Parts: sequence; structure tokens; C-alpha cells
Amino acid sequence: MNVNSFLRCETPDSWLARVGNNLPTLLIDHANCEKKAASTALNLIYRYVDKPKLMLQLSKLAREELRHFEQLLGILKKREIEYIYVSSSRYAGRLREGVRTFEPARLIDVLIVSAVVEARSCERFSRMVDVLDNELATFYTSLLKSEERHFSVYLKMAQQYADEQIDDRVQYFLALDQRLVESPDEQFRFHSGIPARPDGAQQLKDPTKHVG
Repeated sequence: MNVNSFLRCETPDSWLARVGNNLPTLLIDHANCEKKAASTALNLIYRYVDKPKLMLQLSKLAREELRHFEQLLGILKKREIEYIYVSSSRYAGRLREGVRTFEPARLIDVLIVSAVVEARSCERFSRMVDVLDNELATFYTSLLKSEERHFSVYLKMAQQYADEQIDDRVQYFLALDQRLVESPDEQFRFHSGIPARPDGAQQLKDPTKHVG
């Protein structure tokens, strides 16, 4: 299964149209997403020490996510974009609100959510390529295979560790993804929905908060 057949919708053209005017925001937020993706993998490794195969696969995945984070830091430095505080989008948080709190359901839901996020990221990379400059288009094209592999790893692990059919849970989170992607969003972020504000670059500076 590829990401386009997995997801219920594609990134709206109205989001894509904002990319050019909001590149600093997008690049910083994407760097944060890669860092959070590595953190999610590491948290699962610490929590589920009784699952050696899971730990091994996610250890490799976390290293790749951190490598992407490092690459983005390099791009920001080259383009003289300061890596400052950018608030999180609503996307991942809203997806995680649906995660069940008891085991093994919690693990299965976290794995499914991670698969959905990776699939959406991969789909968004492929859509962005056509509106980016050559350097960034090459970079995002280079990420496609790893993001699709991460999606596949998470989905297969959810199927492997579930003691129930997961189709209903997958569809539940895919419906949330579609709702978030296709509904108006006040902030432009890497995973944000349809822009609710008039076109234009968003102000990044927050004098009270900086990322070290």
C-alpha cells in the first residue's frame, strides 16, 4: 500500500499556494516535526522494552529522523533563517487526542497515528516539490522513500502487535487526518489545514521564546 491509496485526501491547493510566502515558517516547523518524530520513536523504545523487534526498528527510524533534522538545520543556516520558536500546529495533537489510554490499545493507536503522520508528511513532500526552488525540491524528493518506509514500518507494527482487527482504528484516525487537512486553520504550518487568513508571510518573531 502506498501513501496516496492509504490517505483519504490530498493536500489542498490552497495550502500549497502559501508555501512560497511562508518558507521560513515551513522549514522551521518541519525541523520541529522531525525532532518530534525521533522523540516519539525513542519514547516507544523506552516504554516497550519487552518488544525487541520494535526497539530495533524504531532505533533505526529515530536515527533517520534526527538526520533529517540535522539536514534542515543546515538548510536554515545556509539560507540565514534563524531557528526560533514556532508554535506547534493543531494536527498531531488532535490526532493524539483519540489515542486510547489502556494497553495494548494505547500502543496500537500510537503506532497507527505515527503511520498516518508519516503518510501525510510523505504526501505533502511530493506535493511541495512542484512549488519549491531546485535546491529544496531536490531535498524533499530525497526524503520521499524514507518517509514512505517509516509509514510502512509503523503500520506493519500496529498490525503485528494488535490482538484485534485494526481497520476501524485506522479509518478513525484517517478521518481525523482528513478533517484537519481540509478544514480552515488559523496558522500556516507543515501539517496545517486550509489557510483561514489572507495570503501573505506570517510573522515568526516571538521575543519571549527562542529555540536553542
